Amino acid sequence: MSIIEIQNLTKDYGLSRGIFNINLEVKQGEIFGFVGTNGSGKTTTIRNLMGFIRPNAGSVYILDQEVNYNTTQIMKHIGYVPGEISFPDIGDGDAFIKSQAEMIGLKNLDYANYLIKKFGLDTTANLKHMSKGMKQKTAIVSAFMAKPDILILDEPSTGLDPLMRDIFVDVLIEAKQRGATIFMSSHVFEEVEKTCDRVALLHNGRIVDVVDMKKIRHNELKTYKIGFENEIDYQKYMNENIYLTSKNDKYLQTTVDIKDEQINKFMEELSQYKVKYIKEVKYTLKKYFLKKISEDNKND
Repeated sequence: MSIIEIQNLTKDYGLSRGIFNINLEVKQGEIFGFVGTNGSGKTTTIRNLMGFIRPNAGSVYILDQEVNYNTTQIMKHIGYVPGEISFPDIGDGDAFIKSQAEMIGLKNLDYANYLIKKFGLDTTANLKHMSKGMKQKTAIVSAFMAKPDILILDEPSTGLDPLMRDIFVDVLIEAKQRGATIFMSSHVFEEVEKTCDRVALLHNGRIVDVVDMKKIRHNELKTYKIGFENEIDYQKYMNENIYLTSKNDKYLQTTVDIKDEQINKFMEELSQYKVKYIKEVKYTLKKYFLKKISEDNKND
């Protein structure tokens, strides 16, 4: 079942700025990642999801309702962390969280207090004097505290230190485990790799690919970096090997790509050489993304 559907969405600001013909669907209970270069259109897409701006063309449906005509009803089911956080002038963090809870009719603040403790958030701090990290944690608590069915998150871990990012990942996985559907933009590839089921790659306002993270985590093509003990073995391997992708003559080092079914044969062949070290180079979403961007640029 699709919880979010984006159909032919275009918001054109002119001079090739905006988003163009975006088509996506987010399934119930999945964490859907949304990554792209700065200015690629991530926030514009999310603002359309939230009904903050109207597109030039196309539609957004959440829970089978078109956002532009049912915004108030849809927002009852959504927790939202904006990309740019600006709090009202109502005092401290505690006052803000309580006002947000009152606005959505949330009477039980047990989960809010759990999140406050988990993030080590000082809610007595004045909103205007909070650091970027404290503001971010306050926004996260506000978005998650009602355990909404849907979470729409625009760069939610911006300003968090590495420890707090790990805690945020834990909270995100907790939300998924209770059945929440999550749409999250992020520039932190490791965060996306740890949490997301699928990821859309956005470049110059257009979707270049939607990748199942199983393809990244369990990539059938493995990359190995090999260092040799001496130049004779290094040169011999260079001349005889068909798996090579790069080499470094100075350090007697080469990189090879091997399919899963070729690994045993590869290791057997390698045993004939004096090898100083062999190390698997982890395949990452960032590597995949950069490859897709390069291909997209060549096609422009």
